Amino acid sequence: MATQNEPGRTGKRGKLRKGRAGAAVAVLAVLVISAVGCATRVIGSANKSSEKQSGTQDSQSQGGDTGTVTPTEAPTEEPTTEPVPEDKRVHITAAGDNLIHYSVFKNAEALAGPGENYDFKPMYANMKYIIEAADCAIINQETIISQSNGIRGADGGALLFNSPPEVADAVIDLGFDVFTMANNHLLDFGSEALEESINFWNQKAAENDLTVLGAYLNEQDANNIRIREVNGVKIAFLAYAEHINGFSIPDYSSLRVVMNYEEDVIERQIKEAKEMADAVIVAAHWGVEDTFTVGEDRVELANKMVNWGADVILGCHPHVSQTMEWITRDDGTKGFVFYSMGNFICAQTDNFNLVGELPDFDLVIDGATGEVKLEDIGVIPSIVHYDDGNFSNLRLYPYSMYTPELAASHGIPYAVPQGTYNWFDWDTLNEIIDTAIPKEFQKLDK
Repeated sequence: MATQNEPGRTGKRGKLRKGRAGAAVAVLAVLVISAVGCATRVIGSANKSSEKQSGTQDSQSQGGDTGTVTPTEAPTEEPTTEPVPEDKRVHITAAGDNLIHYSVFKNAEALAGPGENYDFKPMYANMKYIIEAADCAIINQETIISQSNGIRGADGGALLFNSPPEVADAVIDLGFDVFTMANNHLLDFGSEALEESINFWNQKAAENDLTVLGAYLNEQDANNIRIREVNGVKIAFLAYAEHINGFSIPDYSSLRVVMNYEEDVIERQIKEAKEMADAVIVAAHWGVEDTFTVGEDRVELANKMVNWGADVILGCHPHVSQTMEWITRDDGTKGFVFYSMGNFICAQTDNFNLVGELPDFDLVIDGATGEVKLEDIGVIPSIVHYDDGNFSNLRLYPYSMYTPELAASHGIPYAVPQGTYNWFDWDTLNEIIDTAIPKEFQKLDK
């Protein structure tokens, strides 16, 4: 849903124009007023009365005397002002990589009822109250959905992903509204599979009022900036990828993915989006996998994006939760960057891959100035849990629902293939959270 409307405007102050009562030059001054269709108020001296009739009122003098009558003072009209418009507020929640490994879709296969192929919904169920509470919920769909190709989830050692269509049904049912697809797995099954996946998600968008972006059918589609209006606030969404695992879109294909190194395109799109919408959110697929460290190249690009007009940056790709910070623009206003949200769902076997971030904040448009503000900004940690080395009963928990007993029973120490960091307990979980998320941004009780 792309629109090109201007952002909200500031309130205006004005004065109501009122008439003034004139002075009559007579012994008895009566103001003659035409009263067709309106009420007439005659202002006289303290000892005189006013008379209201249909038609015309004639003033009369007493005793034929002439003289000077002190004119009555015109009433003072107090200036009135239009009320300043109220702030507009949108509660936003986001999630990282929806990464459908082999063991994730095998769990969904086991959960499916008679006549069904896969049921992913139970694995996400604990997160539903958080996602549904958002006015706008955003997720990075890390894997394509190509129904003409076989289902894959990096099984057999090849890092190739293609997910069942039931994944889409589950995350839509969970309450997500915005799906970003700019990531390194777009061409795992070639350009035809990617085109099929784009068409699949476009159809889901039309059926469910979703916003889908990050991989496009052509250049025109890529320049059609997605804008979603929520609570009267127009939010523009943009998404960019760092690489596509060494693959490239064939010359004969019209498909388009905007890459991080195309800074001229990114600058143009962010500035255009800022003109078209009240706020701009950028999904950035970037960085080095399996590290808490944020590279200087990402810090530099994040600062450029914010100065070009991005209000929020949602980072993905490292599969590890990473830090976040305010970025101050040259004009003194601020944007915010989450450098990596980590995984939403996955079946990985290093402990830091199992702890994700759900950015959670209010996007506020000041009613008087139109300025974008971010309030109550923070992160809800999420945990991927499975019961044993076979990834049985794989499911997601928010931190507030997780327990030391669950942490102690995690199946990661027995999982195959074995990870390098394969221990897990309550202290390990909290150490990961404290390493990735500054205390001021931790939302542990939500």
